[in-house]
Amino acid sequence: MIIRSGGAAVARPEYLRIAADLRRRIASGEWRPDDQLPTLPALSLEYAVSETTIRNALALLRNEGAIETRARAGTRVRQRPPVHRMAADRYRNAPGAPSTPYTRDQGIGWSEYRLDKRFEKVQADAELAALFECEIGERLLARHFVFHDNDQPTQMSTSYVRWSDVAGTPIADPIHEPWPGGTRAQLATVGITVTRVTESFTAAMPNEHEAATLRIGAGVPVLRYTRRHIADTGRVVEVAHPIVRRGDTTIVDFVIDLDD
Repeated sequence: MIIRSGGAAVARPEYLRIAADLRRRIASGEWRPDDQLPTLPALSLEYAVSETTIRNALALLRNEGAIETRARAGTRVRQRPPVHRMAADRYRNAPGAPSTPYTRDQGIGWSEYRLDKRFEKVQADAELAALFECEIGERLLARHFVFHDNDQPTQMSTSYVRWSDVAGTPIADPIHEPWPGGTRAQLATVGITVTRVTESFTAAMPNEHEAATLRIGAGVPVLRYTRRHIADTGRVVEVAHPIVRRGDTTIVDFVIDLDD
């Protein structure tokens, strides 16, 4: 295939053409999730190219998370996780069964929720000090989380709280995680009333650690965002920086009320 760049004809690599066709066939339903793709020799014969070219095309789709290769099971179409909406009101208090903003985003119950966690004491660097509006070097508790929906990791974050707020309290002990009601409910137990939450979003390709933790291909974009919980006194009491989710299955809803 020939494409043009700057007026000059440029040959499009065959593996890109084949990857595009395989992607189309998967999207059309010719191969459904968990279906096994034809073997390398079969695809090589079908497309009249070398097995190396087919490997390159499959590597591209694997990088995108569209397919996966399992030992002794061949190459199969990967199950695509459902799309989840992050509602504008997810931080509001929710009556009823135990929940957090994450479980409400995912639409799962408490028994389907699992949280991997690791806590450590750190000092605020320049970036965190700016987010907390505090002095560089202030002591913080860093809480590293990986959120699981039915054993599938779908979100990761590092959440920081001021050590002076939580030292000697259950908040500083990872045994109490996950905490029904999330960060807002936690801080209420030490007399901190959160009245505002801010979030800032960016999108990017995942780094190696993010791709491995979330079990996604390096070609699957991620949504990264920074969240701040702000108390009724105006003091920043928690910073999650960053929160990371796969971007192709996340929809963020905003509600903007306008006064005429």
